[in-house]
Amino acid sequence: MKLNVSRNIPFGLNIKDVEVPKALRTKIRTGLDYFDAAMGGKGFTPSVVTLFTGTPGAGKTTMMLTLADSLTANGAAVVFNTGEESLFQVKMVTERLHLRHGFMAGSETHVPTLLEQCDAIRARNPKKPFFIIVDSLQTMDDGKYSDGHINSRSAERALAMITNYCKEHNGCALVIGQVNKGGQMAGSNKLKHMVDAHIHLSVEERDAELAGCRVLETQKNRFGGAGHAFFLRLNANGFKEVARVSCS
Repeated sequence: MKLNVSRNIPFGLNIKDVEVPKALRTKIRTGLDYFDAAMGGKGFTPSVVTLFTGTPGAGKTTMMLTLADSLTANGAAVVFNTGEESLFQVKMVTERLHLRHGFMAGSETHVPTLLEQCDAIRARNPKKPFFIIVDSLQTMDDGKYSDGHINSRSAERALAMITNYCKEHNGCALVIGQVNKGGQMAGSNKLKHMVDAHIHLSVEERDAELAGCRVLETQKNRFGGAGHAFFLRLNANGFKEVARVSCS
């Protein structure tokens, strides 16, 4: 990865003399209190790339659609890009959830083309924070092979391209990653080390009182700390927080 974050800072400069761009000090609130808290309390730091995983049936797509709608309501330019489902399926889920604000949508699996489309959207919305939500990483073609072939390394290359893009343009990405039936990340563990944050969604099965709740856990966060857990009820209208455990 070429993390374009140095911005021509001379090697060996005293850390006290490094000037952080103003844009990186401005947090972006999502409008969802539990998600803002999961990201450290004040929302997203521009340029953050988040890997979002979850057990089958936990509601990963539902949560990301809810987040996209809420971010749009809060003034962000948001693209929800699906390689898992058709846009017709996505639209029907938004109707079931009664999402009111809408967001931009696409179904592009070729990463270079996707990022070109993102450039056009950013150009039309120069004053808005930019978010790209990718559902899911394992469907993305990084363009290495002309026939669109995807292999075990494609996810790493695709994630690196998305990460580089966000670091260069101060955009934020949430990338859904698939897990197996045991809840373990599909593919290389290297993916977890490539991102700034890792948030996981599962279904509570041990505690009788909270059984069936969705558990949103911050497993990694370079900009806000980890160890946060939020228990959410999922119904026809989406998620409602019922309890939380936080390290802060």
